[in-house]
Amino acid sequence: MSNWRKRVDRGFEALARFIFRFRWLTLAAVVLVVVALATQVPKMRMESTELAFFHKNDRTLIDYNEFRDQFGRDEVVIVALTPEKVFDRAFLTKLVAFHDALERRVPYLDEVTSLVNVRDTRGEGDVLVVEDFLENFPESDAALAALEQRALRSNLYRNYLLSEDGQVTSVVIETLAFSPAEEEDELLEGFDDGEGGAPAVDGAAGRVPLTEPENRALVTAVHEVVAEFDSPDFPLHVAGGPVVEVFFNAAMQDDMGKFTMLCLLAIVVLLFLLFRRIAGVVMPMIVVVFSVIATLGLMAVTDTPFTIVTTFLPTFLLAVAVGHSVHLLAVFFRNYQREGDKLGALVYAMGHSGLPILMTGLTTAAGLFAFSRASIRMVGELGIFGGLGVLMGLLFTLVLLPAMIAVWPMRPKSLLAKEHWGERFDTLLRGIADLSVDRPWSVVMVSGGLLVAAVVGLTQLRLSQNFVEWIPKSEPIRQEIDLIDERLKGAMALELVVDTGEENGLYDPELLRSMDSLTEFSSRFINYEGVQLVGKTFSVVDILKETHQALNENRPEFYSIPDDRNLVAQELLLFENSGSEDLEDVVDGRFSMARFTFKTRNDDAARYVSVLADIEAEAQRLIGGQAELTVTGRRALFTSMIDKMMADMRESYLIAGVVITIMMMILIGSFRIGVLSMAVNFLPILITLGLVMGLVTGISLDVHNLVIGSISLGLAVDDTIHFFHNFRRYFAETGNVREAVRQTLLTTGRAMLFTTIVLVLGFWLFMASTLNLNFNFGLLTGLTLIFALLSDFFLAPALLEIMIRTRHGLSLAKRWGAA
Repeated sequence: MSNWRKRVDRGFEALARFIFRFRWLTLAAVVLVVVALATQVPKMRMESTELAFFHKNDRTLIDYNEFRDQFGRDEVVIVALTPEKVFDRAFLTKLVAFHDALERRVPYLDEVTSLVNVRDTRGEGDVLVVEDFLENFPESDAALAALEQRALRSNLYRNYLLSEDGQVTSVVIETLAFSPAEEEDELLEGFDDGEGGAPAVDGAAGRVPLTEPENRALVTAVHEVVAEFDSPDFPLHVAGGPVVEVFFNAAMQDDMGKFTMLCLLAIVVLLFLLFRRIAGVVMPMIVVVFSVIATLGLMAVTDTPFTIVTTFLPTFLLAVAVGHSVHLLAVFFRNYQREGDKLGALVYAMGHSGLPILMTGLTTAAGLFAFSRASIRMVGELGIFGGLGVLMGLLFTLVLLPAMIAVWPMRPKSLLAKEHWGERFDTLLRGIADLSVDRPWSVVMVSGGLLVAAVVGLTQLRLSQNFVEWIPKSEPIRQEIDLIDERLKGAMALELVVDTGEENGLYDPELLRSMDSLTEFSSRFINYEGVQLVGKTFSVVDILKETHQALNENRPEFYSIPDDRNLVAQELLLFENSGSEDLEDVVDGRFSMARFTFKTRNDDAARYVSVLADIEAEAQRLIGGQAELTVTGRRALFTSMIDKMMADMRESYLIAGVVITIMMMILIGSFRIGVLSMAVNFLPILITLGLVMGLVTGISLDVHNLVIGSISLGLAVDDTIHFFHNFRRYFAETGNVREAVRQTLLTTGRAMLFTTIVLVLGFWLFMASTLNLNFNFGLLTGLTLIFALLSDFFLAPALLEIMIRTRHGLSLAKRWGAA
């Protein structure tokens, strides 16, 4: 063994003696730190909004916040109604009552729009009339029929408040974009005493977006009103961004609590089966629980919320931390049984396993820290706090666990005896060792075949970002979303902000005609790749054309833009003075900036990449010379993540691979074998990405399972480090590859098997999740870890046998101290 390893081992032995001597002080210091962090945990908050994907300095988010500052929240709650007949007096009467109940009982409203109050623009002689559609309730069949025909002819209502066939109608609930509590604070500005912390703010104006509790209260109130009115003759279906956000928050909280408890229970059972000691169960459990509490405390202190990506963090940390404890306790109990000396056994265990435990913790943390610079915020937060959590678990394993061993009263007792595992288990491990060493080229050829298949599968792997697919089809909210997408052509907005930079710049007829041409251009996406991706557009152009038609005897040929700038200004002024506030939704107060909205369906963001590119290119061609253009809205937010995912995956996987490879070289003491050993770790990841995802299941790569490769690499390297570290020891003693592999598998191989079982079980618990994204993540990560264990059991010994047969291997054997 090289001198530096001997010095490190002696350092761990000295640490063990120090902790044993000052065990109570050590325990007190650790408990004090954990308790301090635990007091912060209740401050943790959930965040499932799409804004959690972006860093605050991200240009995409800045544009979106500036849009919200000017035009408000682009997310809406949509209630779809599917009666036997929309234009029926009994139904319309109940619709009026439903609309009124929403306005009275739902908090944080900006506006409720339905057939009850949607604008009806028409001319009566020389007078422009803009009134609510049901201002005059139809009392006769003839009036009702006329009302129906007027609604079906309206360009505004189609695919907005009425389906194309007129059989489905909707109520659109627009919410406040910013918390009213902040507005109250502004009114009190100057009267406070300067104490108290400021809330987190967003947007160009520094206002606070509608908070999660406020959004939840709004959605809860909507559901209460819906439950009261829902009936066979008045069927209601609720969806929309705020509703989905509340659903994800609830699912995240439920899943996190459920997974954490199930993982704790599974760990307790497995620890007892392994050690058959109360101490062997309680001490590792304290380590893992302290690791999770400390990590959550750090997140709370830094005001880092739980997101859809970090939901699995507690379960992940439980499984990782218990693995470190098992490796240390396995060596300690075995030596304690043999020698009966607690201090001696602890010193031996720390000297024997301290370095590989340290290296495994660092490699796992490195795999996570590689994502700390991710352009997707929640992935970066997972990288930072996942890495910190792993380091917390490592610290508690090497400091807290020895202190607990020192104070825990215990007697020598057999561990991992044959009566526990059975002679058949030892026979199996010997058989694996012999097969790998006797037929190394066969193992390598099989591995190579899997690699080729995986590489082929990688060409079939697709990027995706579709939050709807994260919700099982059996969930009612998924069914409501699908219905609204199908019948009303979507509810997610793509926004184009047209900024002329000058007051009254929107009066320019040429600019308005260019915007109208963009509306016509968007119609090409009505049937894009077999799916209607853009269902409708809204802009000031629609209001102007309606007004111009109404002022010209309602004749259809006048549904156009006036040629004269002054006439445009006059008609918009007439509409503004009509009492309708709709103009405020699409232009600013100076008539210099306009909002152009494309209503899109909830489909895969990857499908919208080319759509957005085409729309932006056409907008630049038509309008770019007359105004500054900004593409934003929730659709743009989700679509922008596709490029971010690719960049994050390339950079993070590369960083993790390089850092971990260097660490492996240092540990193994050989450049060639250090590089070669990484094949043992990369192969399982490639098999999962290419073979399982690309060829077998067709599961796409999204923002949630993006981290599978890097996390799995960090975890897979753990077992590889333990394998190579112990192989070095046994090879130095025996000089025989077969015997060294046998002894490695019969000792550390058991712990590797146990930790893999714990990790796989921890991840597979996610398959009980409400959400498909957690199911896929748990399934794939668990499979990757199984492939990693098989790779360590078969491929690693085969590669070592091949390498050590070479001349380089003989010199390596001498450096490792083999006889």
